Amino acid sequence: MKKFIFTALSLVGFATVNAQQSAQAVTLNVRLKPIQTLVVNTAQKIVNLDYTTKDDYANGVASANADHLSVYSTGGFQVKVKSATAALQNGAKNIQANTIQVKASAGTDPVAGAQYAQGVQLSANETTLVTSTVGGVDKKISIEYKGAGANAYLDNYIAGQTPTVYTTELTYTIISQ
Repeated sequence: MKKFIFTALSLVGFATVNAQQSAQAVTLNVRLKPIQTLVVNTAQKIVNLDYTTKDDYANGVASANADHLSVYSTGGFQVKVKSATAALQNGAKNIQANTIQVKASAGTDPVAGAQYAQGVQLSANETTLVTSTVGGVDKKISIEYKGAGANAYLDNYIAGQTPTVYTTELTYTIISQ
């Protein structure tokens, strides 16, 4: 019996001594791609600059839109704006887009350290409104639109149209930085 136990232990020891260890390496990559989304507040998809008094024509009017834009960005970004046309048309008359100013400011949940453009003239070319070196989730940007004063639109009313409406479509764009 002792021989049997000794022989069994010898075989187990021999199998253990001859067993080889094997290892394989795996490369794990975390691949981050830039993601930027920009959403216009659905309750603010139409912005009106209403001139209803003598003072409105003299001083201009503004429309403040709190939390107008919501941004998601995986890193630094820029928000730009442009008008579909250089002039807002109504028949043979027009209002130049550059007579309207767009002002960006921090919303209720702002991006830390972002820079906001003040009083940018609307243009058919993209103009930078917000610049940030960091990203964020659902960060808010408020936008104010301001129409010209100094009676700039005085001769743009068309008889029989109440109100006379000049329209353009604005496009906001977000790009990574």
